[in-house]
Amino acid sequence: MLCSNLAKNKLTGLVPVGLIQKRKDGLLSLRLCENPNLSGQVSCKKKKQSITIVLAVSIPGIFILLSTVSAVLWVGFKRKKQHAHCDDPFGVEVMQNSNQNSLLESEGQRFTYPEIVEITSNFASIIGRGGFGEVYFGTLQNQTQVAVKLLISSSTQGSKEFENEVKLLMRAHHRNLVSLVGCCDEGETMALVYNFVANGNLQQRLSADLTLHVLTWKERLQIAVDAARGLDYLHNGCKPSIVHRDLKTSNILLNENLHAMIADFGLSKVLATESATHVSTDPKGTFGYLDPQYYNTGKLNKKSDIYSFGIVLLELITGRAAIIRDVETEPIHICRWVSPNFETMEIESIVDSRIQGTYNTSSAWKALQIAMACVSLKAIRRPDIIFIYKDLMECLEIEMSSGRTQIVGNDDTSSSSSIRMASQIESETSSSSPVIISI
Repeated sequence: MLCSNLAKNKLTGLVPVGLIQKRKDGLLSLRLCENPNLSGQVSCKKKKQSITIVLAVSIPGIFILLSTVSAVLWVGFKRKKQHAHCDDPFGVEVMQNSNQNSLLESEGQRFTYPEIVEITSNFASIIGRGGFGEVYFGTLQNQTQVAVKLLISSSTQGSKEFENEVKLLMRAHHRNLVSLVGCCDEGETMALVYNFVANGNLQQRLSADLTLHVLTWKERLQIAVDAARGLDYLHNGCKPSIVHRDLKTSNILLNENLHAMIADFGLSKVLATESATHVSTDPKGTFGYLDPQYYNTGKLNKKSDIYSFGIVLLELITGRAAIIRDVETEPIHICRWVSPNFETMEIESIVDSRIQGTYNTSSAWKALQIAMACVSLKAIRRPDIIFIYKDLMECLEIEMSSGRTQIVGNDDTSSSSSIRMASQIESETSSSSPVIISI
């Protein structure tokens, strides 16, 4: 290509059409700028102006692109750092993670001590007692009924559990978990404020005398389904998983419609990552409910909760406590009491005598098989809570579809995962009994 610089030559007249065409075809580099008396020229400023325009447009675009990428990476990092989120496979109310550096976020309310005194009418009505304090009935200014758990100020362990429960309940909300309204952390006063649950806890209802309503088999199954749904949310809906660590009948609350909500998360543990299988920690729990394998190894995992859930199921089925004190001279664990009759399939000898003749025996037998699978001494043989939930739903459907009892025969089988596991533990229950641990 030929190059010709004719700028500032004081040229006059008309630029030949042939030169202009060769310039357009790229055969000639022709500079004719600053010849004011020359007509027909192509301005040499155009290329410079074009470059200026391109730079003016592209630099802000690059800046916006880099800013967007940086923001996406930062949000991803923060989410990963804050224990990800909780999703619910059953589509009920869910709340994502909380800020680990703050006890309460905007979803919860912080109360002062004078407000706690006013809410509880100066602690007038005690509705429960726990290991680290008492629970009082209260009413907020908007007439919402609440339960206020007041922590004993001298309890160091209680203080740790208080903080643990607030952080966890600000992270995870579900219709089958107790709902935290707010807290008070003022001086030596620590209090947790929950929505009031009208029908107390499951332990109270199962141990009720004949003057109170005895839970029907259908109601017991519905409670078991609710508790399983709540536990499935903790195990499989939250990422990483949450292990409750102290599941028992006194920590399952019942609302006005006898639907269950899991409560008391002071001992709960969040697994370190989504892929973590366990967390090593000092064994803690309640006598009769504590997983023997966890007690022996110090390795807490989701199957530790499954063992406790199995004990709760046995209590629902039998109407007896985890530690039975009225059938022998020495206290006996509920698993040891159930096992002989389970082996001989004597369902009537196991089910709560207060509801005899009012339940479908196929439904009850299936529920018993599920419970026995949960309390296998080997954690690997215990089913995941999602399978337990589905099997319990089948029990409830059987009960609801039939208004009469049925005789259980030796050919009564099921393809459900938890029941298949129950058949595997019969040799365990016949040769050995669960370890009884006092914490």
